[in-house]
Amino acid sequence: MELYYVITILDRNRREAQEKIYKSLGLKMSLSMLGRGTAPMELLSIRGLSPTPKVVMSTVADRETAKKLIHQTKVKLYIDIPGNGVMITVPVKSVGGAQTLSYLAGNSEVTPEKPEMKFDYELVCVILNEGHSDEVMDAARPAGATGGTVIGAKGTGIMRTEKFSGLSIASEKELVLIVAKSSAKADIMRVIIEKAGVETSAGAICFSLPISQVAGIRQLEDEE
Repeated sequence: MELYYVITILDRNRREAQEKIYKSLGLKMSLSMLGRGTAPMELLSIRGLSPTPKVVMSTVADRETAKKLIHQTKVKLYIDIPGNGVMITVPVKSVGGAQTLSYLAGNSEVTPEKPEMKFDYELVCVILNEGHSDEVMDAARPAGATGGTVIGAKGTGIMRTEKFSGLSIASEKELVLIVAKSSAKADIMRVIIEKAGVETSAGAICFSLPISQVAGIRQLEDEE
């Protein structure tokens, strides 16, 4: 059995609808985090729009359930139509203990299998000092990033004064999530580090995760 960490980014007023889909599929675990989009304020102002609050929802599902989850989210929440959200699956490499595995798999006796390691898209995760997400996105867009989602966070360093190359571990943080083509990922991460890295006030560090399934990024798909 292959397991996947499924992440869905939606407008906040659609959270309950997505939770109903989770429940209908018998998914045991779900998490919700509040975030916001990264569309430039100038563009929103021109169109007479305001920033839309987002919710980042996640769960763990096996391969077939993940496919059903994406399908139902497309049918009921139109996730594949631009502007309605983004949905991705990240392969789970290992699980901590047989009980956890059984719980996530719906109390079935299963053996984890290694997912296929071929990915067209990746999730770029950027951790930075609060208030500097615009700097990160201004750097990332020319390199191929079409958008991102910002989540408020807080470092958990043992000591508030602890630092990593000038980045305070325990201060207020933001997490920026960017779905990108694998071919563009290296350039996006490079420019973020060059223009908003640990030597700047943004103090950004970044890494990427593989994406095995994706929905809601037609703009990227149309470029292929």
